[in-house]
Amino acid sequence: MIDLMQEGKRIMNEGRAAPIHLHLDDRFYRRVEAAEFPKHTLRWRNDRAAASVGLDGLDDSAWVDHFGKFTPLAGNIETPLALCYHGHQFGHYNPDLGDGRGFLFAQLRADDGRILDLGTKGSGQTPFSRTADGRLTLKGAVREILATELLEALGVNTSKTFSVIETGEALDRHDEPSPTRAAVLVRLSHGHIRIGSFQRLRYLDDAEGVETLLRHAARHHFADDLDAEATIADLAPRFLAQVAARIADTAGSWLAAGFVHGVLNTDNFNITGESFDYGPWRFLANFDPQFVAAYFDHAGRYAYGRQAEASLWAVCRFADCLTPFGGAAPLEEVLQDFYPKLEDALQRQVCWRLGISASPEQGQQLVKHLFAAARTSQTGYAQILHDWYGGTCRRGSYDGDVWQAFADSLKGTSALPQAGHAAFDRDRPEDLPIETVEALWAPIAEADDWQPLYEKIEMIRRWGEALRG
Repeated sequence: MIDLMQEGKRIMNEGRAAPIHLHLDDRFYRRVEAAEFPKHTLRWRNDRAAASVGLDGLDDSAWVDHFGKFTPLAGNIETPLALCYHGHQFGHYNPDLGDGRGFLFAQLRADDGRILDLGTKGSGQTPFSRTADGRLTLKGAVREILATELLEALGVNTSKTFSVIETGEALDRHDEPSPTRAAVLVRLSHGHIRIGSFQRLRYLDDAEGVETLLRHAARHHFADDLDAEATIADLAPRFLAQVAARIADTAGSWLAAGFVHGVLNTDNFNITGESFDYGPWRFLANFDPQFVAAYFDHAGRYAYGRQAEASLWAVCRFADCLTPFGGAAPLEEVLQDFYPKLEDALQRQVCWRLGISASPEQGQQLVKHLFAAARTSQTGYAQILHDWYGGTCRRGSYDGDVWQAFADSLKGTSALPQAGHAAFDRDRPEDLPIETVEALWAPIAEADDWQPLYEKIEMIRRWGEALRG
């Protein structure tokens, strides 16, 4: 007997299916098989994100079937696609990249009409795995949940951690006590086309491939802003302008959030500007422009204070890929606007984090004085924003000329309506210093106790609601 409710959900999901990557040929991906895991223990399902693509109605069994065993969604990609790309890693070009422990599983149309990808991490080996095992540690998956949840709450354009399923495997890793537990993660994001996707085609001298991918992305990811059928000489600089503006906005949001991505290689920049792929990330404790998140970033290339530089550098490498279509001059003109857009995003986001409205000119002065004062303080960066929420000092001791200059820069601003929310009367904000991250992992590692993690996520989400008003 047919379950009419389940059949209705199947039809609805099939109606959302939008496997647009299949419009491209196999120059752009390799068909792969998911690993078979000994166990499938559901640890995290993001029903809030799932609702945006009509998948929140799946029961846990169906969820595991699709996002742990990777049974295809109705009308979607039948065989997963490991995407092809190259990239600069810490400034050095690497042609031996590609999806080495993940693949594109499905593409769905969201409630707002945009196409969203379901991509994996830890789903097994691919032709790009080299000597790696294609797996993800459970701790790495937990860290990715935390990063995406807090970044979303803080107004950063980020991918969503959609699903985490523990797989029953034991992994050996040099940066974790081993053997350590394994998991497969699924992320929801607005595409997985990277700057490195174009770099690979340029490296292979495939100008037609660059143009094909450019028009594909313009048609499906930038439909409201670009004419995918325009001449390539016209499309190329316009496309670059869209990518540059979105990455500038994200980089400015990182700085406002006190976030350090850690690995800003060109293969970790999505052309939609959406922040994704969280490995050695950190949130600032004390304000320190030289702080690095990755223990292997010995030169500080991706330090907190150099993320703007790293982002522009990545965008310039994207521009390199487009020079065959009209030369460098129109592209260089676009690049001149990167830092102004980043600074606009930074001041806008800092004002929002402070719960105030201000003119752009006021915002610029406010950011300058805030950062100057924060560098002198042992008070945590997130705590400072919390203490001054609404434009006045609510708590704490902020003495000295630098703090007076900051207070003066707040004059003439006005508090946002949400400044009256009880959340901002608390002594501390929701934050994720490394000590908190480790404290959330400890009960999972020691007693398989997930409740502190789930409670923290709920508190972060409530914090985000308070910030949004």
